[in-house]
Amino acid sequence: MEFINVTVTPDSRLSRNDAASFLGLSSKTLANWAFRGLGPRSLKVGGRRFYYLADLEAFVQKGAPQ
Repeated sequence: MEFINVTVTPDSRLSRNDAASFLGLSSKTLANWAFRGLGPRSLKVGGRRFYYLADLEAFVQKGAPQ
């Protein structure tokens, strides 16, 4: 098991960079998936994209898109 250090806001949101680290992907991959409507659910706040921790965990359980 590998431990990673990510920052989670009080309402359980992660930035795109932290979400990518959590998933073991690049932030560019998450950006591409969001553009194509793939990947974990995300929301845009003030021009930045965020991901809820519960959605990332569910995405890991479900499996990544091919």
